[in-house]
Amino acid sequence: MSERIIDERVRELLPPVRLVWQTLGNTQPENPEVLLNNTRTQPTMGAGDSCVLRRQGPGGAILLDYGQEIHGGIILVTGQSSTKMPVHMRIRFGESASEAMSDSQGTTPGRDHKNDHAIRDSIVRVPQLGMAELGPTGFRFVRIDMEEPDASIELRAAPAIAVYRDIEQVGSFACNNERLNRIWQIGARTVHLNMQTRLWDGIKRDRLVWIGDMHPETDVVSAVFGHQPLVEESLDLVRGDFPLPRWMNNISSYSLWWIIIQHDWYLHHGNRAYLEEQRDYLRGLLPLVIERIGQDGAEALNGFRFIDWPSCGDDEAVHQGLQGLMAMALRKGSFLCETLGEYRLAVLCQQALLRLQQSQPPTGVNKQAAALALLGHTAHSAQDVRECLLADGAHRLSTFYGYYVLEALAQLGCYDEALEVISTYWGGMLDLGATSFWEHFDLDWAENATRIDELPEPDKHDIHAEYGDHCYVGHRHSLCHGWAAGPTAWLSRHVLGVRPLEPGCRAIQVQPHLGELKWIEGTFPTPLGPVKVHHERAASGKIETRIEAPEGITVAL
Repeated sequence: MSERIIDERVRELLPPVRLVWQTLGNTQPENPEVLLNNTRTQPTMGAGDSCVLRRQGPGGAILLDYGQEIHGGIILVTGQSSTKMPVHMRIRFGESASEAMSDSQGTTPGRDHKNDHAIRDSIVRVPQLGMAELGPTGFRFVRIDMEEPDASIELRAAPAIAVYRDIEQVGSFACNNERLNRIWQIGARTVHLNMQTRLWDGIKRDRLVWIGDMHPETDVVSAVFGHQPLVEESLDLVRGDFPLPRWMNNISSYSLWWIIIQHDWYLHHGNRAYLEEQRDYLRGLLPLVIERIGQDGAEALNGFRFIDWPSCGDDEAVHQGLQGLMAMALRKGSFLCETLGEYRLAVLCQQALLRLQQSQPPTGVNKQAAALALLGHTAHSAQDVRECLLADGAHRLSTFYGYYVLEALAQLGCYDEALEVISTYWGGMLDLGATSFWEHFDLDWAENATRIDELPEPDKHDIHAEYGDHCYVGHRHSLCHGWAAGPTAWLSRHVLGVRPLEPGCRAIQVQPHLGELKWIEGTFPTPLGPVKVHHERAASGKIETRIEAPEGITVAL
């Protein structure tokens, strides 16, 4: 008998909340409003309200909005068809209204969407007096077309099936700035949506485990949900898929990120047994990293040299970024080796780190590379990095490495500037209708652009169809990407001000940076229970803090 596998995820039915569009004339659907706020899944033969779709020449169609980004699919609940037979219907999912209206077989460059990772455009055979499930994918909008010639069918309901892990949100964040509150929560939800069979990159496109992309996600998981075995399962999956001497995901920097994630995960959760399982792999990986340092102290990583997509093609920026990232990994790798009693390897890491710091590439204009150099202590000049990061505010960022720009700004003491970047850049996606954070975003895209929850207007830019680069061109662009959620972790760490000092959060630091905020409160998950924090600015300007920490946790103010 085969092993019984239980899916831990739940299925929640969500109704469409808005009819965005419908065909008119002799193909106009009858009573499409009956589908709204309707989650009925039982077909019936009796009298009842139905949306009737028909095809006379061109088919009748509707575009439904489910109100928020969803991972899952839909159920079509049908009544009778005019042919008394199953009928063909076309279903198009979209993370934007524009995507749901696009053609996967289209010929307009960048505007079509190949069905990569998940099917978003298909013609299906639907029974009469029955149900048909379609998906899963990532979506908010669904277009339904009648495709059967000279036929009609009653559509009784079309609820979405939201598939997710039913886990408690232990961490929280609230302050007197509602925009920041919403950004924190949207980041938490973006990662939650990607916590599926493993910790994915995106729920529509890139339903894979990419180790480098996971680092912002694992920081968010720690700040919001606490310990989740899914993270360890994802780390181990890639470790097994790419045995040494291969780099993880065939990208050298991603093996560095694996070391960094292992350190940060252990510091927060203190799972010594899990860390012990990484001993042999660390003993093999760290020497491979050290071998890629030249005599002059410059990193010489081979394979695909990558930090983030917007930096691709800028060899100097990639080198500066990889130099800092390698230093970060070796510093944290040394800590892990000391923890495991691998003292000889810890010393080798420290010696290699000193060599790396002898080579300090100059700071150019790439913010992501400059941030990594500062965080890795390989920056030629902290002042140069500061000037680079503060130039033109929230422009020239990426949703992935923008997280490390925020971290570098915090290290420079530029907390007010970092909060402005969060509000402008990540808030800019919300202003365009986002309910989850995107694979990439450029502030310039927002100029005269249609919101993603509206049909494109002729005199405005179609932001989802027209923009993007590299692997995220046009509608292929993911509008729910876990690597974009970094501000959630950053706000908990630097504004609420809680971060672990010892493994398992046995000691934590509470150091808030309110900027112009009047008050902030929240909770922070630890293995011993949540820490509750409240900060308030008194009339004198002094910050008054109240902390409730579980027994066994030492708090440093």
